[in-house]
Amino acid sequence: MTKDIIADGGASEADSDPSLAGRPPKFETHPLREVVLGEVHARPFRPFTAPRVVLHYAFTTNSEELQRDRAWFAEFCVSHGAPGPAPNARFHALGFGGGTLSWEGHTEFTTYTWDGPAGGENPFAPLPTNHPFGTAFRAPGQMLVAMRLDLVNADAGIEWRHHYDSTSLTAFNIENKTALAATDFRPDGDGFTRFLVLNESMNAVQCGAVVQRLLEIETYRTFALLGLFEANKLLPEISAIEAELVDLTNRMQGSSGLEANKTLLDQLSRLAASLEAGAAASSYRFGASRAYYEIVVARLKALAEEPIAGDLSMSAFLSRRLGPAMRTCQAVEDRQAMLSRKLARASTLLRTRVDVDLEQQNRSLLESMNRRARLQLRLQQTVEGLSVAAVSYYVVGLFSYLAKGAKGLGVHAVSPGVMTGVAVPVVVLVIWWVVRRIRAHHEEKGDGAAD
Repeated sequence: MTKDIIADGGASEADSDPSLAGRPPKFETHPLREVVLGEVHARPFRPFTAPRVVLHYAFTTNSEELQRDRAWFAEFCVSHGAPGPAPNARFHALGFGGGTLSWEGHTEFTTYTWDGPAGGENPFAPLPTNHPFGTAFRAPGQMLVAMRLDLVNADAGIEWRHHYDSTSLTAFNIENKTALAATDFRPDGDGFTRFLVLNESMNAVQCGAVVQRLLEIETYRTFALLGLFEANKLLPEISAIEAELVDLTNRMQGSSGLEANKTLLDQLSRLAASLEAGAAASSYRFGASRAYYEIVVARLKALAEEPIAGDLSMSAFLSRRLGPAMRTCQAVEDRQAMLSRKLARASTLLRTRVDVDLEQQNRSLLESMNRRARLQLRLQQTVEGLSVAAVSYYVVGLFSYLAKGAKGLGVHAVSPGVMTGVAVPVVVLVIWWVVRRIRAHHEEKGDGAAD
Protein backbone atom coordinates (compact mmCIF):
# COMPACT_ATOMS: atom_id res chain seq x y z
CA MET A 1 0.00 0.00 0.00
CA THR A 2 2.88 2.38 0.77
CA LYS A 3 4.40 1.70 -2.63
CA ASP A 4 1.08 2.52 -4.26
CA ILE A 5 0.90 5.85 -2.40
CA ILE A 6 4.44 6.77 -3.47
CA ALA A 7 3.66 5.80 -7.01
CA ASP A 8 0.51 7.90 -7.02
CA GLY A 9 2.41 10.89 -5.59
CA GLY A 10 5.13 10.79 -8.24
CA ALA A 11 8.85 10.19 -7.96
CA SER A 12 10.35 10.98 -4.55
CA GLU A 13 13.44 13.13 -4.01
CA ALA A 14 15.34 10.02 -2.88
CA ASP A 15 14.75 8.44 -6.29
CA SER A 16 16.69 11.23 -7.97
CA ASP A 17 19.42 11.37 -5.31
CA PRO A 18 20.23 8.00 -3.69
CA SER A 19 22.23 9.77 -0.93
CA LEU A 20 18.95 11.13 0.48
CA ALA A 21 17.42 7.69 0.89
CA GLY A 22 16.06 7.20 4.40
CA ARG A 23 16.39 10.86 5.37
CA PRO A 24 13.26 12.74 6.54
CA PRO A 25 11.71 15.28 4.17
CA LYS A 26 12.25 19.02 4.50
CA PHE A 27 9.09 20.77 5.59
CA GLU A 28 8.25 24.45 5.51
CA THR A 29 9.41 25.81 8.87
CA HIS A 30 7.76 28.41 11.05
CA PRO A 31 9.48 31.82 10.76
CA LEU A 32 10.11 31.88 14.53
CA ARG A 33 11.40 28.31 14.86
CA GLU A 34 15.08 29.22 14.95
CA VAL A 35 14.42 32.06 17.41
CA VAL A 36 12.43 29.78 19.71
CA LEU A 37 15.09 27.06 19.60
CA GLY A 38 17.86 29.56 20.19
CA GLU A 39 16.08 31.25 23.12
CA VAL A 40 16.84 28.40 25.54
CA HIS A 41 20.52 28.57 24.58
CA ALA A 42 20.81 32.38 24.60
CA ARG A 43 21.98 32.65 28.23
CA PRO A 44 24.01 29.55 29.01
CA PHE A 45 25.76 29.11 32.34
CA ARG A 46 29.39 30.01 31.80
CA PRO A 47 31.78 27.80 33.75
CA PHE A 48 33.63 29.71 36.47
CA THR A 49 36.70 28.74 38.42
CA ALA A 50 37.81 30.42 41.64
CA PRO A 51 39.10 32.97 42.26
CA ARG A 52 36.76 35.07 40.09
CA VAL A 53 35.11 38.46 40.43
CA VAL A 54 31.80 39.37 38.77
CA LEU A 55 30.49 42.92 38.32
CA HIS A 56 26.84 43.24 37.40
CA TYR A 57 24.82 46.36 36.56
CA ALA A 58 21.17 46.82 35.63
CA PHE A 59 19.95 50.09 34.10
CA THR A 60 16.32 51.06 33.58
CA THR A 61 15.67 51.56 29.85
CA ASN A 62 12.70 51.97 27.56
CA SER A 63 12.51 50.63 24.00
CA GLU A 64 14.22 53.66 22.46
CA GLU A 65 17.04 53.62 25.01
CA LEU A 66 17.46 49.89 24.42
CA GLN A 67 17.86 50.47 20.67
CA ARG A 68 20.42 53.22 21.23
CA ASP A 69 22.33 51.11 23.72
CA ARG A 70 22.40 48.13 21.37
CA ALA A 71 23.87 50.37 18.67
CA TRP A 72 26.46 51.75 21.11
CA PHE A 73 27.43 48.28 22.30
CA ALA A 74 27.78 47.12 18.70
CA GLU A 75 30.28 49.94 18.08
CA PHE A 76 32.02 49.06 21.35
CA CYS A 77 32.41 45.45 20.22
CA VAL A 78 33.73 46.49 16.80
CA SER A 79 36.27 48.80 18.45
CA HIS A 80 37.60 45.75 20.30
CA GLY A 81 37.81 43.64 17.15
CA ALA A 82 34.66 41.57 17.66
CA PRO A 83 31.25 41.52 15.98
CA GLY A 84 28.40 43.30 17.76
CA PRO A 85 24.87 42.07 18.51
CA ALA A 86 22.38 41.57 15.71
CA PRO A 87 19.79 44.37 15.19
CA ASN A 88 17.10 42.47 17.11
CA ALA A 89 19.35 40.53 19.48
CA ARG A 90 18.69 40.75 23.20
CA PHE A 91 21.86 39.02 24.36
CA HIS A 92 25.52 39.29 23.34
CA ALA A 93 28.87 38.44 24.89
CA LEU A 94 32.28 39.98 24.28
CA GLY A 95 35.67 38.82 25.46
CA PHE A 96 37.13 41.64 27.55
CA GLY A 97 39.96 42.05 30.08
CA GLY A 98 40.69 38.38 30.47
CA GLY A 99 37.02 37.63 31.05
CA THR A 100 33.64 38.11 29.40
CA LEU A 101 31.40 41.17 29.14
CA SER A 102 27.74 40.20 28.64
CA TRP A 103 25.03 42.56 27.45
CA GLU A 104 21.35 41.69 27.79
CA GLY A 105 18.24 43.69 26.96
CA HIS A 106 15.03 43.13 28.94
CA THR A 107 11.58 44.68 28.78
CA GLU A 108 12.32 47.59 31.10
CA PHE A 109 16.02 47.30 31.89
CA THR A 110 19.39 46.45 30.39
CA THR A 111 22.12 44.51 32.17
CA TYR A 112 25.88 44.49 31.77
CA THR A 113 27.83 41.70 33.47
CA TRP A 114 31.59 41.26 33.48
CA ASP A 115 33.51 38.42 35.00
CA GLY A 116 37.28 38.39 35.23
CA PRO A 117 40.16 37.10 37.30
CA ALA A 118 40.14 38.26 40.89
CA GLY A 119 42.97 40.23 42.41
CA GLY A 120 43.77 37.51 44.95
CA GLU A 121 42.42 34.66 47.05
CA ASN A 122 40.92 36.95 49.66
CA PRO A 123 37.37 38.19 48.97
CA PHE A 124 36.65 41.77 47.98
CA ALA A 125 40.22 42.64 47.07
CA PRO A 126 40.71 45.80 44.98
CA LEU A 127 39.11 45.47 41.56
CA PRO A 128 41.35 44.78 38.58
CA THR A 129 42.05 47.91 36.57
CA ASN A 130 41.04 46.34 33.27
CA HIS A 131 37.33 46.02 34.00
CA PRO A 132 35.05 47.60 31.33
CA PHE A 133 33.12 50.03 33.54
CA GLY A 134 35.53 52.92 33.28
CA THR A 135 35.30 56.33 31.67
CA ALA A 136 34.74 54.80 28.21
CA PHE A 137 31.58 53.02 29.36
CA ARG A 138 28.27 54.69 28.56
CA ALA A 139 25.38 53.93 30.89
CA PRO A 140 22.17 53.36 28.88
CA GLY A 141 19.87 54.68 31.60
CA GLN A 142 19.51 55.12 35.32
CA MET A 143 21.30 52.49 37.38
CA LEU A 144 19.17 50.45 39.77
CA VAL A 145 21.31 47.36 40.41
CA ALA A 146 25.04 47.33 41.11
CA MET A 147 26.38 44.03 42.35
CA ARG A 148 29.79 42.53 43.01
CA LEU A 149 30.19 38.79 43.46
CA ASP A 150 33.45 37.18 44.51
CA LEU A 151 33.94 33.47 43.91
CA VAL A 152 36.82 32.16 46.02
CA ASN A 153 38.00 28.81 47.26
CA ALA A 154 36.92 27.95 50.78
CA ASP A 155 40.22 27.92 52.62
CA ALA A 156 40.09 27.57 56.37
CA GLY A 157 41.97 30.78 56.99
CA ILE A 158 39.65 33.15 55.05
CA GLU A 159 37.99 35.76 57.18
CA TRP A 160 34.94 37.14 55.44
CA ARG A 161 32.31 38.06 58.05
CA HIS A 162 33.87 41.43 58.82
CA HIS A 163 32.93 42.58 55.29
CA TYR A 164 29.23 42.45 56.19
CA ASP A 165 26.72 44.04 58.51
CA SER A 166 25.90 41.37 61.06
CA THR A 167 22.36 42.67 61.55
CA SER A 168 21.35 41.82 57.97
CA LEU A 169 23.86 39.09 57.11
CA THR A 170 22.53 36.04 55.34
CA ALA A 171 24.78 32.98 55.02
CA PHE A 172 23.72 29.56 53.81
CA ASN A 173 25.00 26.36 52.23
CA ILE A 174 24.13 25.55 48.63
CA GLU A 175 24.51 22.66 46.19
CA ASN A 176 24.37 20.00 48.90
CA LYS A 177 26.87 21.84 51.10
CA THR A 178 29.46 22.02 48.36
CA ALA A 179 29.61 25.82 48.71
CA LEU A 180 28.65 28.66 51.02
CA ALA A 181 27.07 31.94 49.92
CA ALA A 182 26.71 35.15 51.89
CA THR A 183 25.49 38.74 51.51
CA ASP A 184 23.94 41.50 53.58
CA PHE A 185 22.16 43.27 50.68
CA ARG A 186 23.86 46.56 51.65
CA PRO A 187 25.90 48.70 49.24
CA ASP A 188 29.58 49.14 49.94
CA GLY A 189 31.66 52.28 49.44
CA ASP A 190 31.63 51.77 45.64
CA GLY A 191 27.86 51.29 45.56
CA PHE A 192 28.04 47.51 45.02
CA THR A 193 25.90 45.00 46.86
CA ARG A 194 28.47 42.38 47.85
CA PHE A 195 27.91 38.65 47.37
CA LEU A 196 30.42 35.98 48.33
CA VAL A 197 30.54 32.36 47.21
CA LEU A 198 33.02 30.10 49.03
CA ASN A 199 33.53 27.04 46.85
CA GLU A 200 34.16 23.77 48.62
CA SER A 201 33.86 21.20 45.86
CA MET A 202 31.67 22.54 43.08
CA ASN A 203 32.86 22.04 39.52
CA ALA A 204 33.11 24.93 37.06
CA VAL A 205 29.62 24.40 35.61
CA GLN A 206 28.04 24.34 39.07
CA CYS A 207 29.89 27.54 39.95
CA GLY A 208 28.56 29.21 36.81
CA ALA A 209 24.99 28.14 37.59
CA VAL A 210 25.19 29.39 41.19
CA VAL A 211 26.66 32.73 40.13
CA GLN A 212 23.98 33.23 37.49
CA ARG A 213 21.18 32.47 39.96
CA LEU A 214 22.56 34.88 42.55
CA LEU A 215 22.85 37.61 39.91
CA GLU A 216 19.23 37.06 38.91
CA ILE A 217 18.02 37.01 42.52
CA GLU A 218 19.63 40.38 43.23
CA THR A 219 18.37 41.89 39.97
CA TYR A 220 14.80 40.67 40.14
CA ARG A 221 14.29 41.23 43.85
CA THR A 222 15.37 44.86 43.34
CA PHE A 223 13.01 45.42 40.44
CA ALA A 224 10.23 43.60 42.28
CA LEU A 225 10.48 46.13 45.10
CA LEU A 226 9.61 48.96 42.71
CA GLY A 227 6.01 47.88 43.05
CA LEU A 228 6.08 48.66 46.78
CA PHE A 229 6.84 52.33 46.18
CA GLU A 230 4.13 52.50 43.54
CA ALA A 231 1.72 51.03 46.09
CA ASN A 232 2.82 53.50 48.77
CA LYS A 233 2.26 56.36 46.32
CA LEU A 234 -1.26 55.16 45.52
CA LEU A 235 -2.39 54.49 49.08
CA PRO A 236 -3.21 58.14 49.98
CA GLU A 237 -5.17 58.56 46.74
CA ILE A 238 -7.13 55.37 47.31
CA SER A 239 -7.88 56.35 50.92
CA ALA A 240 -9.11 59.77 49.77
CA ILE A 241 -11.38 58.19 47.14
CA GLU A 242 -12.77 55.74 49.71
CA ALA A 243 -13.53 58.59 52.13
CA GLU A 244 -15.22 60.64 49.42
CA LEU A 245 -17.22 57.61 48.30
CA VAL A 246 -18.53 57.18 51.86
CA ASP A 247 -19.55 60.84 51.92
CA LEU A 248 -21.29 60.59 48.55
CA THR A 249 -23.19 57.43 49.47
CA ASN A 250 -24.41 59.10 52.66
CA ARG A 251 -25.58 62.10 50.64
CA MET A 252 -27.31 59.75 48.21
CA GLN A 253 -29.63 58.57 50.96
CA GLY A 254 -31.13 62.03 51.39
CA SER A 255 -30.84 63.37 47.85
CA SER A 256 -33.90 63.84 45.66
CA GLY A 257 -34.59 65.60 42.42
CA LEU A 258 -32.96 65.39 39.04
CA GLU A 259 -30.36 68.12 39.51
CA ALA A 260 -29.16 66.82 42.89
CA ASN A 261 -28.79 63.27 41.56
CA LYS A 262 -27.01 64.48 38.43
CA THR A 263 -24.54 66.40 40.59
CA LEU A 264 -23.81 63.32 42.68
CA LEU A 265 -23.46 61.21 39.53
CA ASP A 266 -20.93 63.66 38.10
CA GLN A 267 -18.90 63.48 41.31
CA LEU A 268 -18.99 59.68 41.27
CA SER A 269 -17.86 59.65 37.63
CA ARG A 270 -14.96 61.90 38.53
CA LEU A 271 -13.94 59.57 41.36
CA ALA A 272 -14.19 56.53 39.09
CA ALA A 273 -12.05 58.23 36.44
CA SER A 274 -9.41 59.13 39.02
CA LEU A 275 -9.34 55.57 40.36
CA GLU A 276 -9.12 54.00 36.90
CA ALA A 277 -6.30 56.35 35.93
CA GLY A 278 -4.28 55.22 38.95
CA ALA A 279 -5.10 51.56 38.32
CA ALA A 280 -4.08 51.80 34.66
CA ALA A 281 -0.82 53.53 35.56
CA SER A 282 0.08 50.92 38.20
CA SER A 283 -1.15 47.72 36.55
CA TYR A 284 2.09 47.15 34.64
CA ARG A 285 4.24 47.87 37.69
CA PHE A 286 2.30 45.47 39.90
CA GLY A 287 2.23 42.77 37.22
CA ALA A 288 5.97 43.11 36.66
CA SER A 289 6.64 42.93 40.40
CA ARG A 290 4.66 39.70 40.65
CA ALA A 291 6.59 38.20 37.74
CA TYR A 292 9.95 39.26 39.20
CA TYR A 293 9.02 37.89 42.61
CA GLU A 294 8.11 34.53 41.08
CA ILE A 295 11.52 34.44 39.38
CA VAL A 296 13.23 35.18 42.70
CA VAL A 297 11.31 32.35 44.40
CA ALA A 298 12.21 29.97 41.56
CA ARG A 299 15.91 30.87 41.72
CA LEU A 300 15.97 30.47 45.51
CA LYS A 301 14.45 27.04 45.12
CA ALA A 302 17.05 26.14 42.48
CA LEU A 303 19.87 27.10 44.87
CA ALA A 304 18.75 24.36 47.26
CA GLU A 305 19.63 26.40 50.35
CA GLU A 306 20.58 24.72 53.59
CA PRO A 307 20.65 26.92 56.71
CA ILE A 308 23.78 27.45 58.78
CA ALA A 309 23.38 27.41 62.54
CA GLY A 310 23.29 30.94 63.86
CA ASP A 311 22.86 32.59 60.43
CA LEU A 312 19.82 33.67 58.47
CA SER A 313 19.23 32.07 55.08
CA MET A 314 18.48 34.16 52.03
CA SER A 315 14.99 32.68 51.70
CA ALA A 316 14.18 33.58 55.29
CA PHE A 317 15.56 37.10 54.89
CA LEU A 318 13.67 37.80 51.64
CA SER A 319 10.47 36.26 52.95
CA ARG A 320 10.57 38.78 55.81
CA ARG A 321 11.33 41.78 53.55
CA LEU A 322 10.26 41.01 50.01
CA GLY A 323 7.20 38.91 50.88
CA PRO A 324 5.38 41.71 52.78
CA ALA A 325 6.19 44.15 49.97
CA MET A 326 4.53 41.88 47.43
CA ARG A 327 1.53 41.40 49.72
CA THR A 328 1.24 45.19 49.99
CA CYS A 329 1.14 45.45 46.19
CA GLN A 330 -1.52 42.75 46.06
CA ALA A 331 -3.54 44.47 48.79
CA VAL A 332 -3.47 47.77 46.89
CA GLU A 333 -4.59 46.02 43.71
CA ASP A 334 -7.42 44.33 45.63
CA ARG A 335 -8.48 47.68 47.13
CA GLN A 336 -8.50 49.24 43.68
CA ALA A 337 -10.65 46.42 42.30
CA MET A 338 -13.06 46.47 45.26
CA LEU A 339 -13.33 50.26 45.16
CA SER A 340 -13.97 50.14 41.43
CA ARG A 341 -16.86 47.72 41.98
CA LYS A 342 -18.32 49.93 44.74
CA LEU A 343 -18.12 52.99 42.52
CA ALA A 344 -19.78 51.06 39.71
CA ARG A 345 -22.66 49.99 41.97
CA ALA A 346 -23.16 53.50 43.33
CA SER A 347 -23.05 54.95 39.81
CA THR A 348 -25.59 52.40 38.61
CA LEU A 349 -27.93 53.28 41.45
CA LEU A 350 -27.64 57.00 40.82
CA ARG A 351 -27.98 56.53 37.08
CA THR A 352 -31.20 54.61 37.71
CA ARG A 353 -32.48 57.50 39.83
CA VAL A 354 -31.56 60.00 37.13
CA ASP A 355 -33.28 57.87 34.49
CA VAL A 356 -36.44 57.65 36.60
CA ASP A 357 -36.39 61.42 37.16
CA LEU A 358 -35.89 62.00 33.44
CA GLU A 359 -38.77 59.68 32.60
CA GLN A 360 -40.99 61.53 35.06
CA GLN A 361 -39.91 64.84 33.55
CA ASN A 362 -40.54 63.55 30.03
CA ARG A 363 -43.95 62.24 31.04
CA SER A 364 -44.89 65.63 32.47
CA LEU A 365 -43.65 67.30 29.32
CA LEU A 366 -45.66 64.95 27.14
CA GLU A 367 -48.79 65.60 29.21
CA SER A 368 -48.23 69.32 28.83
CA MET A 369 -47.78 68.88 25.09
CA ASN A 370 -51.00 66.86 24.92
CA ARG A 371 -52.91 69.60 26.72
CA ARG A 372 -51.52 72.17 24.34
CA ALA A 373 -52.39 70.00 21.37
CA ARG A 374 -56.00 69.67 22.59
CA LEU A 375 -56.26 73.42 23.11
CA GLN A 376 -54.77 74.00 19.69
CA LEU A 377 -57.29 71.59 18.17
CA ARG A 378 -60.18 73.37 19.82
CA LEU A 379 -58.84 76.70 18.65
CA GLN A 380 -58.43 75.29 15.17
CA GLN A 381 -62.01 74.03 15.18
CA THR A 382 -63.19 77.47 16.32
CA VAL A 383 -61.18 79.15 13.60
CA GLU A 384 -62.60 76.72 11.06
CA GLY A 385 -66.12 77.64 12.12
CA LEU A 386 -65.33 81.34 11.86
CA SER A 387 -63.63 80.78 8.51
CA VAL A 388 -66.75 79.00 7.20
CA ALA A 389 -68.87 81.97 8.26
CA ALA A 390 -66.42 84.51 6.83
CA VAL A 391 -66.04 82.73 3.48
CA SER A 392 -69.77 82.17 3.26
CA TYR A 393 -70.35 85.87 3.91
CA TYR A 394 -68.06 86.86 1.05
CA VAL A 395 -69.53 84.24 -1.30
CA VAL A 396 -73.08 85.32 -0.47
CA GLY A 397 -72.01 88.91 -1.04
CA LEU A 398 -70.69 87.97 -4.46
CA PHE A 399 -73.93 86.12 -5.18
CA SER A 400 -75.90 89.21 -4.11
CA TYR A 401 -73.91 91.32 -6.55
CA LEU A 402 -74.55 88.71 -9.23
CA ALA A 403 -78.36 88.82 -8.54
CA LYS A 404 -78.42 92.58 -8.60
CA GLY A 405 -76.52 92.55 -11.88
CA ALA A 406 -79.00 90.12 -13.34
CA LYS A 407 -81.90 92.44 -12.37
CA GLY A 408 -80.09 95.32 -13.99
CA LEU A 409 -79.93 93.27 -17.18
CA GLY A 410 -83.71 92.83 -17.13
CA VAL A 411 -84.08 89.49 -15.40
CA HIS A 412 -87.03 90.00 -13.03
CA ALA A 413 -88.03 86.43 -12.27
CA VAL A 414 -86.92 86.57 -8.61
CA SER A 415 -85.88 89.59 -6.57
CA PRO A 416 -82.18 89.85 -5.60
CA GLY A 417 -83.10 89.77 -1.90
CA VAL A 418 -84.88 86.45 -2.24
CA MET A 419 -82.11 84.95 -4.30
CA THR A 420 -79.54 86.09 -1.76
CA GLY A 421 -81.57 84.69 1.12
CA VAL A 422 -81.99 81.34 -0.61
CA ALA A 423 -78.27 81.18 -1.42
CA VAL A 424 -77.12 81.68 2.19
CA PRO A 425 -77.82 78.13 3.52
CA VAL A 426 -76.61 76.54 0.31
CA VAL A 427 -73.35 78.49 0.35
CA VAL A 428 -72.78 77.77 4.06
CA LEU A 429 -73.29 74.02 3.53
CA VAL A 430 -71.01 73.94 0.50
CA ILE A 431 -68.25 75.91 2.25
CA TRP A 432 -68.55 73.72 5.35
CA TRP A 433 -68.33 70.57 3.21
CA VAL A 434 -65.28 71.88 1.33
CA VAL A 435 -63.51 72.75 4.60
CA ARG A 436 -64.26 69.28 5.98
CA ARG A 437 -62.87 67.69 2.84
CA ILE A 438 -59.69 69.75 3.02
CA ARG A 439 -59.14 68.88 6.70
CA ALA A 440 -59.79 65.18 6.06
CA HIS A 441 -57.30 65.26 3.20
CA HIS A 442 -54.60 66.81 5.41
CA GLU A 443 -55.26 64.29 8.18
CA GLU A 444 -54.86 61.40 5.74
CA LYS A 445 -51.54 62.80 4.56
CA GLY A 446 -50.36 63.25 8.16
CA ASP A 447 -51.26 59.65 9.04
CA GLY A 448 -49.38 58.39 6.00
CA ALA A 449 -46.25 60.35 6.94
CA ALA A 450 -46.40 58.96 10.49
CA ASP A 451 -46.61 55.43 9.13
